[in-house]
Amino acid sequence: MSDLTTLPAADLALAADYARQALSRATLRAYAADWQDFTGWCQARGARALPADPTTVAAYLAAMGRSHSRATLRRRLAAIGRAHRMKGIAWMPSHPAIRDTLAGVFRQHGRPQRRAAAIGTTELKRLLVSCDGSLTGQRDRALLLLGFAGALRRSELVAVQREHLTFTAEGMKLLIPRAKTDQDGDGAEIGIPRGLKPETCPVRAMETWLRGSDCQYGPVFRKVDRWGTVERTALHPDAVPKILARHVAQAGLTAAGLERLSAHGLRAGFITEAYKAGARDEAIMEHSRHRDVKTMRGYVRRAKLVSDSPAKLVGL
Repeated sequence: MSDLTTLPAADLALAADYARQALSRATLRAYAADWQDFTGWCQARGARALPADPTTVAAYLAAMGRSHSRATLRRRLAAIGRAHRMKGIAWMPSHPAIRDTLAGVFRQHGRPQRRAAAIGTTELKRLLVSCDGSLTGQRDRALLLLGFAGALRRSELVAVQREHLTFTAEGMKLLIPRAKTDQDGDGAEIGIPRGLKPETCPVRAMETWLRGSDCQYGPVFRKVDRWGTVERTALHPDAVPKILARHVAQAGLTAAGLERLSAHGLRAGFITEAYKAGARDEAIMEHSRHRDVKTMRGYVRRAKLVSDSPAKLVGL
């Protein structure tokens, strides 16, 4: 068998390109930032980042323990591990120095995760009031309604192309070529019926925006500049929370407790409202593209935490 290093550079480059596409762009960006932070920390202390000694990784995690969340620390550890594996260097995150340090950090500094507050029908209607008749307002209305009615993630929202939409008398079909839980690109198609009221109908909102923006092909949700010109490129996923934040401020919405208002709240709100309305688990999961019923029901459990509490039955 020939040595892989004797293969043409073009063949190796093609394989490397496919390997990079195994992870989403957002994950790759996060890993790159995490790795840069770790190497900078090591350089400032004269420690070797690659290969890194387990005690070095443990010290780094300990230094980040007070200021960073569990999810961030786990992702940083994953980024360090990926950098080692990509160089063919053995990696053992279960090493006692790393494992015990991380467990100790979680035990000492652990704090509840801030979850996305569900943006239900009531909250959505308040957000829509702040969408005026301008092109920007038309776009934002369509984006909010489609994000809610389609239970879409922000990456899925900005990836919608005109070619993905099919309008019928009953409503609209949306093709989602690729999603977070569909890394192989099998694709999914969901249906969105016309709403009972024109002001909250996602299909009418999409039709209005498509006419106003003269979008006949390519990205549906695009930037509108200060002069009302619709650009050709799609919105960046980071634009979605900024758009939501602007309308949240205008509507005067606030989240309770440790919850936060984010774009994911549209997805969580749809799942919660659909469950309350009597939709079956299978129907909700097919629409939201969830693979795990426990994950889907997690949204519902939070919404019904008080109403379904067994404490109601003890006669207090």
